[in-house]
Amino acid sequence: MKCPFCGFEESKVIDSRPTDEGQRIRRRRECLSCGKRFTTYEIIESLPIIVIKKDKSRETFNRDKLMTGLLRACEKRPVSIDMLDNMIDEIETVLQNSLDREVSSEKIGELVMEKLKAIDEVAYVRFASVYRQFKDINTFMQELNKLLENN
Repeated sequence: MKCPFCGFEESKVIDSRPTDEGQRIRRRRECLSCGKRFTTYEIIESLPIIVIKKDKSRETFNRDKLMTGLLRACEKRPVSIDMLDNMIDEIETVLQNSLDREVSSEKIGELVMEKLKAIDEVAYVRFASVYRQFKDINTFMQELNKLLENN
């Protein structure tokens, strides 16, 4: 870290503490050349995830949009908001940890269905019926049969 007083590029950290509810770290530093002290702030860099939709348009990943779809699928089911929040956190972590800054909506849908299947099968079928755009009762039955075969 470059000293704001003399421009020397080395300093030592005297004190560190979290600020902004753990979103940033405040560091007190001392320049190894002139001995003056200064404060720096460190934050986690988060790059936005871009979602490539079916029509090839792009938009920023929207956690609230995903929550809305999940709430609709889980309506009148024994699935808590905390469970859905945790599921979205896990999905977001997978997406952030991947090296891709752009991800297809299909990949997000598959991740959601994988997690939802473990939580509630009825909600899974509801989500799948919208996500996979079931055209008729036969496609719906095929998905139900797959679900039954795996149990």
